[in-house]
Amino acid sequence: MIYQNYQLVANLNDPIRLFADGAQSVLQTWNDNQGVNPIRKMAAYYEQISLMGFTHKCPPFNIDAIAASDGSRVHVNQSNALELSFCRLLRFKKNTDAVLPRILLVAPMSGHFATLLRGTIETLVQDHDVYITDWLNIRDIPLSKGEFSLDTYIQTIIDCLDFLGAGIHLMGVCQPTVACLAAASILSEDKAEYAPASLILMAGPIDTRINPTVVNQLAMSKPISWFRQNLIGTVPLQFAGSGRMVYPGFLQLMAFLNMNLERHKKSFKDLLDHRIKGEDERADLIRDFYKEYFAIMDLSADFYLETVENVFQKHQLPKGEMTFKGRTISPSSIRKTFLLTVEGERDDICGIGQTLAAQDLCSKIPTYMKTHHLQAGVGHYGVFSGKKWASQIYPVLRSMTHSVV
Repeated sequence: MIYQNYQLVANLNDPIRLFADGAQSVLQTWNDNQGVNPIRKMAAYYEQISLMGFTHKCPPFNIDAIAASDGSRVHVNQSNALELSFCRLLRFKKNTDAVLPRILLVAPMSGHFATLLRGTIETLVQDHDVYITDWLNIRDIPLSKGEFSLDTYIQTIIDCLDFLGAGIHLMGVCQPTVACLAAASILSEDKAEYAPASLILMAGPIDTRINPTVVNQLAMSKPISWFRQNLIGTVPLQFAGSGRMVYPGFLQLMAFLNMNLERHKKSFKDLLDHRIKGEDERADLIRDFYKEYFAIMDLSADFYLETVENVFQKHQLPKGEMTFKGRTISPSSIRKTFLLTVEGERDDICGIGQTLAAQDLCSKIPTYMKTHHLQAGVGHYGVFSGKKWASQIYPVLRSMTHSVV
């Protein structure tokens, strides 16, 4: 009943949050912007209430234009390239006649929508034709579409590569690195023409036996039966995916919030203080982050439990025991794909060395085709977003994708 109980509370709270959001807008309109006043304070408090809840719809990407080298703005076109049962393949391309390297960015399926990688796309689209897996919320997909497992996840990546054809660069951020390496291994073993030209693995759990983090230790602390009994719920009747067994997104987000509860409490206090003082730019940054962070999606129970057991508990990929539809996945089959692995010095989700492990697993890739980059001074999210991603990590990636033919 865990999901049903959550949804009951959400249904009761949503009208309150909607009212608070509307009230804040009205009060901001009335505010005369003349220093701290009761109207500004009340609007700030209403904003806090309106944010205190989760949404379950994908926010817009809002990538309309990017800055050119001369300071002008270049329009970015967003389009649907492919519709699959559990995913939309979206394309982002800046308005240019130049032929740019194509890159398939596989977004994590970890409780958030692909818009979490908005900053990653904004950087990549400067010099690439970008495609991204826009995973659909499983609670909105009817059971008639079938179940979603780890094999389905890998197959979806393979289907996207097949659609895009030869010469694509495959990039996985965090969780998808395992599936990306698996897909590249299968396609390389099959000598498929659409095997990726390069494989970019960023801050992912290739081998979590190395420098295990708190997240890794939590996955190892309970048997898989505990996860099944305590973290799996059934999608309520009011949704198209009614009856699906899922790991609810609200449970996953609550776990992440509790890991850094004091930091999040401080962020909400800062939001309130900035708004009351009229520091709207700084307040908007915090508000926009939490609007994105609180937009959540559910995970298929099959996919979640298989990932916990096979990736984090049994370490099947680095042990050579992971399979795809009954076939053993052998990264040593990869010979002609360039490899780039990236890690963050302060990553508290994927420890140093966990992604680097792919370099040894891909033993048949020549040394000159393999690169590793350890970025100083960044945590997990800093590997693929923020200033150091854009100024220090991205140039390494761009150098490879523009040199591989």
